Amino acid sequence: MSADFAPFLNDVKRAAVEAVRASKPFALVLGTVNSVSPLKVQIDQKLELTAAQLMLTNAVRDHSVYITPEGGEKKKYKLHYGLKTGERVILLRADGGQKFIILDRVVTPA
Repeated sequence: MSADFAPFLNDVKRAAVEAVRASKPFALVLGTVNSVSPLKVQIDQKLELTAAQLMLTNAVRDHSVYITPEGGEKKKYKLHYGLKTGERVILLRADGGQKFIILDRVVTPA
């Protein structure tokens, strides 16, 4: 490759990096659970997210796990981690704001 192309390639690389930064592919935001069924989370005064926009981690949903005690048999247990109305949650904005992943609850120390 000719040295004449080096400044051009550097400009292209810089433009690509700036475009990714400008699109803000990921950001942490706080929200409040307005409804559990159907799931709705309020982000700010104007934006309420619906279930179609939300993805849940195991930290905020009921799910089952299998546990094998030492020397025992495997048993299935249900963990009741589902969200409740009024809880504050921390979300990760993805897909340029089209999808949000609820990571966990936010607890304020007493």
